[in-house]
Amino acid sequence: MDLWMESNMHKILNNTAIHLYKTSTPSTRNGAVNSQVKSNPRNNLIYGQHRCSKGRNARGIITARHRGGGHKRLYRKIDFRRNEKDISGRIVTIEYDPNRNAYICLIHYGDGEKRYILHPRGAIIGDTIVSGTEVPISMGNALPLSAV
Repeated sequence: MDLWMESNMHKILNNTAIHLYKTSTPSTRNGAVNSQVKSNPRNNLIYGQHRCSKGRNARGIITARHRGGGHKRLYRKIDFRRNEKDISGRIVTIEYDPNRNAYICLIHYGDGEKRYILHPRGAIIGDTIVSGTEVPISMGNALPLSAV
């Protein structure tokens, strides 16, 4: 084991997907990245066209100054209702959503359906979640307020 790995062993948790940067500049010193986070979304769960609003009106004339640039952002369909009742789903990927300051998870349900949900804190890839009235109260499960 090299010296860099020994000095940073206290930061590496057992079998997690956190990778530390090799220090090449002062900004990458003590930096880490979660490699579980993917960036390629499912094509049938995203929609929207890139409109060049960026401070322009319908004629394309700048009406709000100092706005522009940025990266193309497509909207991800998030399942806020969680109406797949009593069907367990498995977290397949964790992705960053550019339209909100949150991570989202791709869920594969037992009936073959795929949906995005907001990432529950502490959930990792491979966890099983379920929504319904008689499900246990745990991280990622969804219950109606009458059953809590």
